Amino acid sequence: MILVTGANGQVGSEINHLSSAYPFEFIFTDAADLDITNSDAVFEFFKKNEITYVINCAAYTAVDKAEEDKELAAAVNVQGAMHLAQACTLRNIPLVHISTDYVYHNSQNTPFVEGDQTNPQGVYAATKLEGEEAIKKIHPRSMVIRTSWVYSTFGNNFVKTMLRLGNDRDELSVIFDQIGSPTYARDLAKGILDILHKLKQGDVSDTAFNTTYHYSNEGVCSWYDFAIAIFDINNVSCHVKPIVTAQYPTPAKRPPFSLLNKTKIKEAFGLEIPYWRDSLKAMLGEM
Repeated sequence: MILVTGANGQVGSEINHLSSAYPFEFIFTDAADLDITNSDAVFEFFKKNEITYVINCAAYTAVDKAEEDKELAAAVNVQGAMHLAQACTLRNIPLVHISTDYVYHNSQNTPFVEGDQTNPQGVYAATKLEGEEAIKKIHPRSMVIRTSWVYSTFGNNFVKTMLRLGNDRDELSVIFDQIGSPTYARDLAKGILDILHKLKQGDVSDTAFNTTYHYSNEGVCSWYDFAIAIFDINNVSCHVKPIVTAQYPTPAKRPPFSLLNKTKIKEAFGLEIPYWRDSLKAMLGEM
């Protein structure tokens, strides 16, 4: 039985969408079903259910709002992660935890590998890193997957926002000096489920499981390039104007460069990761 927390979010929803293709039973929960910030609720839930794997998709992801809502961001991203790790440790249950490229905010211009220096800026980034570190200290059978620029047919995201605004306006301004790679949540969901299936089959060992990995789609772009591609694929005629980050100030700082090197996860589990524009076409085709 796989417990998926944060099941109504983008990655959780995509796991649900793909679940019937895998030889697992699933329990999909969100805050209304399982409050991970409440340790008693977590331990009681684990007592009542025969859980064999956990995928923690639950997170406080309102990046700018987190600057004011520090306590709730910490409760979900740190305490919630800790409670799951503690419950998993007691029962020796493998835990997959989704984290973020926001933990990197450095001046380098080459793709980040998992051992590179972290430097979180802002409450969201700091709490996500603190949650990662807590899990690693508590639970030896835990995998952290840092991802970036997530979008999906489910939920709210950059792709849907661009389509909505692009159909309403003649021109949009989009930042061109923040560089990374989008992640189609369905690709990430499939990667996680493939990994758990290989672990169940004995095709990979716990030593490969117990570490930090990166996952985003292949390739590199700016938010400006991303917007151009969205409009191009969907034949939206809106003109996109490139602007620098300073022209669009936000309460929380965004990483100027957060391209993730995926070599480690590809080699450990034999994953093939699609090119970002191909995945964008697939997602838009489904919409």
